[in-house]
Amino acid sequence: MSINTSTRPVMRARAATLVTPYLGACRPHSCFPPARRRLLLQGPRRAPLAVTTRSFTASHFRRLADVNSNLDPRQQDRESDEVDVCIVGGGPAGLSAAIRLKQLANEAGKDEFRIVVLEKAGELGDHIVSGNVIEPSAVNELLPDWNKADNPSRFENATPATHDKMRFLTKKGSIPMPAPPQMNNHGNFIISLNQFSKWLGERAEEIGVEVYPGFAASEILYKPTDGSVMGVATNDQGIARDGTPKPSFERGMEFHARVTLFAEGCHGSLSKQVINKFDLRRDSQPQTYALGLKEVWQVKPENFRKGEVVHSMGYPLPSDTYGGGWMYHFGDNLVSLGLVVGLDYPNPWLSPYGEFQKFKHHPLFKSVIEGGKCISYGARALNEGGFQSIPKCAFPGGALIGDTAGFLNVPKIKGTHTAMRSGMLAAKAAWDALNENKDAESTIFLYDYEDALRESTIWKELKEVRNMRPSFHSPLGLYGGILYSGLEAYIFRGKTPWTLQHKGKDHEATKHADQKPKIEYAKNDGVTSFDILTSVSRTGTNHEEDQPVHLQVDDWDRHAREMWPKYQGVENRFCPAGVYEYVEDEGKDVGVRFQINAQ
Repeated sequence: MSINTSTRPVMRARAATLVTPYLGACRPHSCFPPARRRLLLQGPRRAPLAVTTRSFTASHFRRLADVNSNLDPRQQDRESDEVDVCIVGGGPAGLSAAIRLKQLANEAGKDEFRIVVLEKAGELGDHIVSGNVIEPSAVNELLPDWNKADNPSRFENATPATHDKMRFLTKKGSIPMPAPPQMNNHGNFIISLNQFSKWLGERAEEIGVEVYPGFAASEILYKPTDGSVMGVATNDQGIARDGTPKPSFERGMEFHARVTLFAEGCHGSLSKQVINKFDLRRDSQPQTYALGLKEVWQVKPENFRKGEVVHSMGYPLPSDTYGGGWMYHFGDNLVSLGLVVGLDYPNPWLSPYGEFQKFKHHPLFKSVIEGGKCISYGARALNEGGFQSIPKCAFPGGALIGDTAGFLNVPKIKGTHTAMRSGMLAAKAAWDALNENKDAESTIFLYDYEDALRESTIWKELKEVRNMRPSFHSPLGLYGGILYSGLEAYIFRGKTPWTLQHKGKDHEATKHADQKPKIEYAKNDGVTSFDILTSVSRTGTNHEEDQPVHLQVDDWDRHAREMWPKYQGVENRFCPAGVYEYVEDEGKDVGVRFQINAQ
């Protein structure tokens, strides 16, 4: 990219009168606290500063037409900004990539090297849900003093794991099980991944990374010459529920980058697009998924065992359904409690949320949370495909990192360290590629990233456990999977000449409602178990009353006609937030209407 006299990027220029000198130019917005930064970015546009810096382009700003006029402001050109690397997603993978890139740039004396992180959540960590025991190998390498007492910026909320328990649950009892070597948590730490992501963001900003929470990347930009990725555009602001622009409408912004890293997490919308465009799954099996549901409880001091890590299998899930639970004691009398349910379960009457409420009534867990208070709830999708489902991770103009690529180690029940390491590997590959190819018009391909992945500990540990999750598809179900996984963990250690295949896509496992027994869930007591609306109120989720619904169905009536007779409302049951619902409607062919409940 050429260096010439030009304007500063518009996102920073909006606060031109408020910034202070930095490296001979103006300090980016990311130097401000997140709340103030959002105000600056969302404030009125100001004339950009004229300074000597890298070039960037911007469409001429036009005064927006009144929403009632014939001119649709959504057809306006977007402002654009040129950066070196754009990272979509401010989780552990994206932030680790940003930090490593900026470390390399600063070590080389290239302070002007720009890395932008776009995060859709209003604050970093707000969309992070995890019951997390972190293996510190990646963070030890990235930030060696992250947990040292003499570091004033250390992460202060890491609880050392003290001892492990593995239990097979029956309805009223629990049977001790030997934990496989992969689940040994000696040297690991129980953390809040939400807090850890916020902390990583602060470390990134300290060294000059531009972090923009509250800006969702909504569109991939491609070069017209060769179709390679050239960046992303953020979503338009000020759109009404019906899709029309409000008086507050503001066009999204384009970020043009020579390298774009997608770190959206599991099943990200832009990641799906780029995977399909470049056929990145051509040599891999379909990804499989699970749903994780989690609560954090403040428990009575006498029930708290700091550093204890408990994992379980069995009850309440039926033997044809993969999954398990956890209970982690961390912080000051806090307990993270959760259940993971594989989404290849066959019974459409099963409700993961209902199973989670039953799970908490088991004596192993109820004895701990009894007399305590539930303070938060969340749920998220997980990638479970493992080694067999890893796609090609590099494509023209960028790469997939972290959970976007599916680096979760399911038997180990850990993915933060692999996500962070993948970000670091992609960062090094991007840095080397950009320095080897300085032609701003050429397309970057991160060949070294693909090679580095295959030579890394990520590849080694995922390959070693590749047959464990698929083994639960045998006719013996849960029990056959446990037996085979024991052989893999203690004897085979991933060295078998075969690789088991996933049975297929998760939805293909779902039977019709008349083929499986109906499951009736007990009424929640409001003390240990809760109705879904109460739980949703603890998520901290808040949307504007008039904002558009992001979930879309092409034909509502056709969906109901096709799905209701087969599955009798499986959507009602699989959603952990009560978003999807069938309601009685005599005017419809099947007697029900499908709808999405949005705030």
